[in-house]
Amino acid sequence: MFSDEAGCFAFARNNRASKYFMVCTVAMDSCAIGDGLQKLRRDMVWRGLPVQEEFHATEDKQEVRNEVYKYLASQDFRADVTILEKSKAQPHTRATNDAFYKYAWFYHFKHVGPKLLKDRTEAMITAAALGTKKGQAVYTSAVNDVLQQTVQRQQWRTFFPRAVADPCLQVADYCAWAVQRKWERSDTRSYDIISDKIASEYDLWRTGSTHYY
Repeated sequence: MFSDEAGCFAFARNNRASKYFMVCTVAMDSCAIGDGLQKLRRDMVWRGLPVQEEFHATEDKQEVRNEVYKYLASQDFRADVTILEKSKAQPHTRATNDAFYKYAWFYHFKHVGPKLLKDRTEAMITAAALGTKKGQAVYTSAVNDVLQQTVQRQQWRTFFPRAVADPCLQVADYCAWAVQRKWERSDTRSYDIISDKIASEYDLWRTGSTHYY
């Protein structure tokens, strides 16, 4: 399993703050999809496309995104996304970025963990590094704590590299970006290409009506 986040920790209504914070995981039985993504990148380099040292949906040119999404549509994996509308977060839930991150991860894994780990005895969870080295230690601890609370019996390991270190993390980035564009801007161009890979979009506070800012 590989994960990434979309959205920011700014709890405000302005053009720079996202409306939602999302946790996205992609699950696969084999990491061959990452090998294929690396092969695609080399092919793009040969054809002179404007690729960078990693695929990153926010920064990639549209011609690059088109090919990556076309490739992902042909692969076998499932993506699950938990969506938090930030204005509905109660003040104590967002007292710190660390607390909010852990809260999002807990409910994401509580929702999808049983489905993903059913009949499994082992799981490796690779999550994209977030923030500074000092800050990352907090997020690493949060994820490990969530897994201790939600994963029963299975043997599991976690790893937190930068996305450039593992192409499968770039798959999670692309899936998170597509879902974010759909929810934030009603732009489904990329989402439509991989929609059959999106197993769930869990709107955590869908029944809530109170907005705190």
